[in-house]
Order: sequence, then structure tokens, then C-alpha cells
Amino acid sequence: CSRKRAFQIAKSFLPILEWLPNYRVKEWLVSDIISGLSTGLVATLQGLAYALLVAVPVGYGLYSAFFPILTYFFLGTSRHISVGPFPVVSLMVGSVVLSMAPDENFLIAGSNATGSNGTGTLIDTESRDAQRVLIASTLTFLVGILQVIFGALQIGFIVRYLADPLVGGFTTAAAFQVLVSQLKIVLNVSTKNYNGVLSIIYTLVETFERIGSTNVADLIAGLLTIFVCMVVKEINDRFKHKIPIPIPIEVIVTIVATGVSYAADLEKKYNAGIVKSIPRGFLPPEAPNVSLFSQMIAASFSIAIVAYAIAVSVGKVYATKYDYAIDGNQEFIAFGFSNIFSGAFSCFVATTALSRTAVQESTGGKTQVAGIISAGIVLISIVALGKLLEPLQKSVLAAVVIANLKGMFMQVFDVPRLWRQNKVDAMIWVFTCIASIILGLDLGLLAGLLFGLLTVVLRVQFPSWGGFGNIPGTDIYKKVKDYKNVIEPEGVKILKFSSPIFYANIDGLKSSLKSTVGFDAVKVYNKRLKALRKIQKLIKKGKLKATKNGIISEPGISNEAFETDEEPEDNQDLQVPTKEVEIQVDWNSELPVKVNIPKVPIHSLILDFGAVTFLDIVAVRSIKTIIKEFERIDVRVYFASYQDNLISQLERSAFFDDTVRKDIFFLTVHDAVLYI
Repeated sequence: CSRKRAFQIAKSFLPILEWLPNYRVKEWLVSDIISGLSTGLVATLQGLAYALLVAVPVGYGLYSAFFPILTYFFLGTSRHISVGPFPVVSLMVGSVVLSMAPDENFLIAGSNATGSNGTGTLIDTESRDAQRVLIASTLTFLVGILQVIFGALQIGFIVRYLADPLVGGFTTAAAFQVLVSQLKIVLNVSTKNYNGVLSIIYTLVETFERIGSTNVADLIAGLLTIFVCMVVKEINDRFKHKIPIPIPIEVIVTIVATGVSYAADLEKKYNAGIVKSIPRGFLPPEAPNVSLFSQMIAASFSIAIVAYAIAVSVGKVYATKYDYAIDGNQEFIAFGFSNIFSGAFSCFVATTALSRTAVQESTGGKTQVAGIISAGIVLISIVALGKLLEPLQKSVLAAVVIANLKGMFMQVFDVPRLWRQNKVDAMIWVFTCIASIILGLDLGLLAGLLFGLLTVVLRVQFPSWGGFGNIPGTDIYKKVKDYKNVIEPEGVKILKFSSPIFYANIDGLKSSLKSTVGFDAVKVYNKRLKALRKIQKLIKKGKLKATKNGIISEPGISNEAFETDEEPEDNQDLQVPTKEVEIQVDWNSELPVKVNIPKVPIHSLILDFGAVTFLDIVAVRSIKTIIKEFERIDVRVYFASYQDNLISQLERSAFFDDTVRKDIFFLTVHDAVLYI
């Protein structure tokens, strides 16, 4: 291929080749530097805090805030998102870590113990933490592989199945899960690590059972941090037009809390839980433990989808705001390689954090140059400043996590609005939230997704329909029950079925037909056959006489021998009278036989197919049967407003024959009415 073509292909895999040559140094560089510095400080603190959710030593959160950015800088298509840990995804990773490496696997006896789980049992925390880091990094590597595969297969559309109500309910439940998991750290009470169904209930129960052992120093530090962070964040939001750079309150609180803890020696005097040890520098890359893949493949699938969905949804918000496009499939690949790369350096799964991205954008970030500068700030913390943060109380980090959950908890107020706008969407939100709280995030997400798909199936299976009439003096047709002044054409019924027609809802079409026309075509036909059979018998007995003007009774002959309508019907034995007797019957007049035959007040039926996007083979066969059922009771069936592809689809399905021809199809309902 040509050099130009090769460069185009390279740009599709490396979006940096598209935007970096067009980088406006004079206009953007200063803004990106300021944004990168601010975001880097926040990323450092959030990295430390979110490591608590993953159940790994906090220092590994710094790695997770650094390495993913390096890869995304080259491969990503969003200019504004800040790549790194996010509480929902971190909690999902942590649930896998705790299920595969619980404290019970590291119980030891005697003086070799390096820690306690708070229940009086000694555990080898060094071995436990090493195993948990290995599990988290292996999971990250596997998530990255899945994301690359999804991107290569061009299935970025999969995120469309995560509807906004589903994501809202899921993230709110995740926020509640995060709150409960961090509550015990703020209180500094030790509990067992529960996972799976009802784990949040068990954790809450045990936390409150042990609340008497709360560490007052940690509780005060945590509550103060939550209060101060939430107040200052509210100030940042309310006065964001007057404050050019948001106050980095997490950084300020962390610096103050570290200084107080060090000066007051809170660990020794009050037994406060502190960070203690943060690795300085980088660990050598380590290959994942492939043997663990089989135990985490199911969880990795849901984590890969959720991490991608969060990143893309946030990215689209800012892409729309600044009028550029992001490539969903390329984002899959970008995050996939970021997680593969960072998984080799003991990181946990990366996506984007809403609050961190908001900081990057609000402080003037224009491109991912701000992201790479923020990674530089995290790098400084890793190689030089980590030691200074060792006196920091863990309750302060947990409080920082809790303070950042406000936005997700505020989504609860979306439910009343959703209920007013669309009750089904509100039900999806509530169901997903409750399921995710009770069942856990992975099963809850699956349950919410299945429930959402079920609502789609039910909406298609039971769609809206109605009889339509004409607005006098126009060619407009509206639903009869919704408008007072519409008029149904005499002898004509018009039915609109607002859904694709397929095997699951064909019975709904038949039912709506009966309700619209007011009779069952099959029953009418069978009743007529029964009446003809009786008439034929009576003619042979001489009690009735067939004339060109209809059926008349012979004078002086009583009809006492007439059969009643209560006799059982034998539809298999119903035969049309022989040709020897030509019988003309006006079925809408009173008949000289005791058979209750429903009146058929129409001569034409128009089916408005404007909302029918496809038909399956079951629908095609059923509609052809419907046409013939109405034709044999002298009601013509017409089709109007059909989609362009419908005729060719019907031709492929052998719909047309000598009795069903194309002349029953019209471009509009009004054309059909005028023809009739």
C-alpha cells in the first residue's frame, strides 16, 4: 500500500499521531501543565485510597495511578479523561482478591506471626499481601486481554446494553458497597472479609457488633476528613466560575493529617491504624500467574465491561462538550493494552474516575499532555515522597474515598424523575441497585442486565396498538381513543401495530385485530358454515326454499324442527352446500335458522405497518393466514405505510401467490382509504 495509506492505518492504531502534530503549544501547554499538576496531586491521594478497596498495600495504588496513563497517552481517543483507579472497579477487583486470598489461608501459629485479623488469630500479613498483589495484577492482565479482544472484534457496541438507568442503579449500589467496606477502616474495627450474596449485610452486622472497639483517634480523623472534604467540594461546585482552580482539599487534608499523626505519634499513643510502609521506587515487572485465569475469568469479563463502560460514558460527556469524537472500539484497545502493561507492574484495573476527570477538565486540561504530566507528579511521589506519607492514618484515606461518593449517592434522586418519565426505566434502576447490594456487584450487574433485556422483550411482545381514524379534511390518521374528532371510514377498520412482528408477539397481533374489528374471523366463518349446513338440510326437507333473493320459508310450514344453537359444533364436518343448490345469503340480515352469527360491519381492514421494522417467517405465515381468514368472510385486507424492505422480505418468504397479490399494499393509509 502507499505511504499515505500506511500512515492512515498507523493513525487508526495510534491516535497520538492524529492529535499531537496539531498540538497548539502556545495556547494549550500552560493549561495542560496547570491541569496536570492539580490532577496529579489528586491522583496520588486517590491511588493510595482506592488501594484499600482492592485489599492490597496502599503503595500499589500509586503504581495504578501511574502506569496506565503511559499507554493510554499513545492509544486513547479521549482528550480529557484521567486514567487510573475508580472506586467501583477497585471494589470489584477487591472482591475477587478477597475471595481468592482470604485471611483464613494465611493463619499461622506462634511467634512467626506478622499480624492479626482482629479476632485474636495471627496471620502472615506479608505472605497474604504478596498473594493479593499477585491476584490483583493477574486479574488486571486478564481484563486487559479481554478488552483488547473486544476491541479487535469491533464489539464496542456492547456498552449500549448498559442503559443509563442500569448504570445508575449499579453505581449507586457500588457506592453503598464502598461505604460499608470503608466504614470499618474509619472505625478501625477488624471484621472477616465477606464475599458473595448478602456479604454487605454480614459486614454491617459484624461491624456494629464490634463498634465498641472503635479507635477514637481514627474515628475523629475520619469524620473530620469527610466533613471538610464535602464542604470544600461543595464550595468548589458552587463557585467554580469564580475559582479558576478547584481547591485540592484531599491533598491539603492529607498533608495536615500526616503532620498531625507524625507530631502526635498517634500510632503509639492511641494505637491508630497508619499506612506504615510505602515502597520506594519501582518493583521489577512480573509475569501474571496464568494458572489463576480459570478462577477469575467470569469476574474479569464483568470488570472489563464495567471499566470500559465507565470510561466511555465519561469520555463521551466531554467529547460532546468540546465537539470531538471518541472511538469506542479504540477505547477498548487502549484500556486493554493499558491494563496488560500495568498488570505486569503490580497494578490493579484502570478506568477513569469522575471526580479526577472533572479536576483535569475544570483546571484547563486540553489534551492527554495533562494526563502525562499528572503521571509525572505520581512518579515523584513514588520515587521520593512515599516515605513522608507513612504516618498517614488509613481512616483519612478511607474518608477521602467516602467523600468522593457523594455524586454517586445523589443519583438516588433520579428515581422519582425516572418514575414520572418512564416507569420501566425506574424499575430497572431500582432492581439493579437492590440486586447489586444483595447479590454483590458481579451478580447484581448480570441480574440487572437480564432484567433490562427482559423489559425489552416484554415491550416488544406486548407493544402498543390501536384503531385509527381520519381527522376530517386532512390525510392525517390518529388513534380513535385518544382524539375526539377523528372519524373511522364507513365499513373500514384501521389498525396500527407499533412493533416488529415475530413469533413472540404474533398472538398479540391476532388479539389486537379481534379487539379492533369486534369479531373473530375464524368463529364467524365457522358459524356461517354451520348455518349453511342447517339451511341445506332444511331445503332438502322442503322447509326452506332458495331463491335469487335469498332464503325464504315455505308457507304453512312450521320451523319447530329447526336445530338449536346449543348443539355441539363439529368443525371437521362442516361442508359448504353442494353446487346443486345455489344459495345467496345476506349474513347481516336475520336468518331463518337459530344460529347466532356475529355481524361483520366492515368490508375492509387496513393494517398500518409504519412501525413494523421486520417480520420473521412465523409472522409472514401468520399474516398470510389472517388475510385468507378475512377474505373468506368477505373482508378485504390492505397494508399501508410499510418499510421499503418489507416487499422484498415478503417475496423471499413466498408470501405472494394467486390470492395474495402486491396490489393490496399502499404507501400511505390515506391512499388505501381512497382506493377502497
